[in-house]
Amino acid sequence: MSIRLRLILSYAAMLVVPVVLMFITVLLLVVVFRGDLQNLHDMYGEERGQSAFWRDERLIEDIGRTAETDPARLSQADYLAETDRKLAPNQAGLIVREGDRLTYISESVNLPELTGQLSAFKHPGYRDEHISEKLGGKVYSVGQYDYLLPDQTQGSVFVVTSLSPFANFARKFFPVLFLLLVVILVLTHTALTFFMSRSIIRPLNGLRHAVKQIKEGNLDFQVEVSGKDEIGQLGVAFEEMRAQLKSSIETQLQYEENRKELVTNISHDLKTPITAIKGYVEGIQDGIADTPEKMKKYINTIYAKSVEMDRLIDELFLYSKLDLKRLPFAFERVDMADFLQDCSEDLRFDLEKTGFRFRSEIALQPGTWVSLDRDKFIRVIHNVIRNCVNYMDKDDKRIALQASETDGAVLIRISDNGPGIDAAALPHIFDRFYRAEQSRNSETGGSGLGLAIVKQIIEGHGGEIWAESAEGEGTTIFMALKKLPPAGGKER
Repeated sequence: MSIRLRLILSYAAMLVVPVVLMFITVLLLVVVFRGDLQNLHDMYGEERGQSAFWRDERLIEDIGRTAETDPARLSQADYLAETDRKLAPNQAGLIVREGDRLTYISESVNLPELTGQLSAFKHPGYRDEHISEKLGGKVYSVGQYDYLLPDQTQGSVFVVTSLSPFANFARKFFPVLFLLLVVILVLTHTALTFFMSRSIIRPLNGLRHAVKQIKEGNLDFQVEVSGKDEIGQLGVAFEEMRAQLKSSIETQLQYEENRKELVTNISHDLKTPITAIKGYVEGIQDGIADTPEKMKKYINTIYAKSVEMDRLIDELFLYSKLDLKRLPFAFERVDMADFLQDCSEDLRFDLEKTGFRFRSEIALQPGTWVSLDRDKFIRVIHNVIRNCVNYMDKDDKRIALQASETDGAVLIRISDNGPGIDAAALPHIFDRFYRAEQSRNSETGGSGLGLAIVKQIIEGHGGEIWAESAEGEGTTIFMALKKLPPAGGKER
């Protein structure tokens, strides 16, 4: 339930409950002063809009005034019969007493128990009203008016009204009932306010606690969300923010750790050739290279180490730009069958010069199109081949390049018969500066950036790369690139 709907219902309850309680109070007041609820509907619809309640009150007042100003009329049968007729609809009647004799008794109140309890004459002009307890199974309200007849005979007229048990109860306990209604009203407002505020304040306190935790740097907690209202939705959004913030900080810390590791690896891989160059330069300065042959050897070694440093710096610079997404790709529509065939011819020439046997199987139909950056993908192939060459440990050295179509993609496989890679190391071979054999350095095992660069370039093409290996048998690198539809048609 939304907060808006909850507030509407709460305010509606705060409006309806007092109205209902006020209505009940009005009914009780009517019962107290009217005497009964049986003919309550008669209080409406009287001629000229007069209510029955005030009509009866005026009738009783008229009887009292008649007793004071014209008591002789209370001896006239016509007047008494007319008055009795007017009182009858409201379960009321008259009793007239002159001296010790009852001269008139309405049929509705002609009960010996009632007439026997009538109060004695007090004095002319005396008025009183009291409740007679159950008489004949009913409760009566008795109004007494005393007067003197012209012959000085003492007279009393009694207006007797039958009350229901509920009316009697209301008359007795009206103050308690009224106070109870006030208490109920206060408790209703208090309860509605309490539950309404608790349903809002409690989750807000939870969010405030969460903010405090984040402010103190603690993200290892979970924001508890209850309900689906606006505050619940805010709690869900806050939890998502906390989780994302935690992930962002963890990623940042990982980046910082990677940066430190990168600096360490760069320092290590640069120190080796620099140390060698320094040693050979010192040998030349100290006159150790005292023959032209030694001098040539020293200079060639210095040059080779400089080339190695230049290649390392070049690969580091390339990887950095790829990692930061700052190296643009020059994509073009390329027929992979022709492209890989050309690459195979170049590789065969270079590898066979170094004693490798190279095998090429390009099982692609002409017109197999791929969106490709030619220069960068050539670097991918060369990096993988160089990795195979650097780690080869057999006399019968073999490398194979294969390509085929599968599931709307071109699958390229480069495999060797080298030493293979341990299963624990296999998932990490595409990490930067990772070498499966930790004893290898930049001189014996490459820079450690070659396969990391390969992965960045393949992912830049929207492709996938993975490896499979068996120790002692060799390793295969798999690369999958999505095919493009043939020119002027749909994808095959």
